[in-house]
Amino acid sequence: MSATLRGGVIGAGVFGGHHARKYASLPGTRLIAVYDADLGRAEALAGPLGGQAFADLDAFLATVDVVTVASPATFHAAQALAALRAGKPVYVEKPIGVALGEADEIIAEADRRGLVVAIGHQQRVVFQAMGLFDIPEQPLSLEAVRHGPPSERSLDVSVVLDLMIHDLDLALSLSGAQPVTAEAEGVIDFSGGWDAARAEITFDDGLVAVFDASRRAEGFKRTMRIAYPSGEVEVDFLTHAFRNTTPYALNPDYDDTPAAKDQLAASVEAFLRAVRGEAPRPIVTAGEGARALDLALAVEQALEAGR
Repeated sequence: MSATLRGGVIGAGVFGGHHARKYASLPGTRLIAVYDADLGRAEALAGPLGGQAFADLDAFLATVDVVTVASPATFHAAQALAALRAGKPVYVEKPIGVALGEADEIIAEADRRGLVVAIGHQQRVVFQAMGLFDIPEQPLSLEAVRHGPPSERSLDVSVVLDLMIHDLDLALSLSGAQPVTAEAEGVIDFSGGWDAARAEITFDDGLVAVFDASRRAEGFKRTMRIAYPSGEVEVDFLTHAFRNTTPYALNPDYDDTPAAKDQLAASVEAFLRAVRGEAPRPIVTAGEGARALDLALAVEQALEAGR
């Protein structure tokens, strides 16, 4: 593998653009190629960044050292597996796939080839910067709200796999407990699938977590409240403010840290360090991505059961 990693991005949409610009700007990497089934879209993204556009996946994979999969979620698994089978470490935007069997295939292929897989649950970077993962208590309850207005993005999956999965991953990363039950109700709206959902999940240590996600709201709201035995932490992801009544210090200036200012860059850099052998793992591993997917699918099953 070359000293300067040659980055390639699958998917020339909004998120593909974000990733392409990171490869073009981060030290030790350059943007070499963009793949999209629409060659014109790939050219429009790759050209200004000095990369080459491809509509042939095999030809694309032959030119790169590392791959980001930023296509629609229903393509994530197949394209991640193609990259792994070509010997390329891969960063997969969330979710890792849309079925647990897909996640299992990715994990098995990466293990077989000794390749790094990172999953794009980037808001863990914020919790790291705040110091939330250092609180030495298990949460007693958690409430998360993630609302946004209607959008054409990510309509190939439900609001659970689109929005709620962010908070499901954060809850799993905060608690070492195992989820045991999931109850949910929701609304099927403009996408033809679940566009709003509220889920209550109980964990084996007694933690009760409530998740409220909507992509049919009038505006944006993204908050989380975590209750511990010694107090509470409330986070507003939009204003970057938090309230802490626990005795454990959190970083009041976290929003000024480079990682919090650019969560995607921090996440991609951690992936690249793992690829180079400079770090033991990316911020979110394939196994952790699979765990968040498993819980999201349990919520979807509860939604279907309640129809």
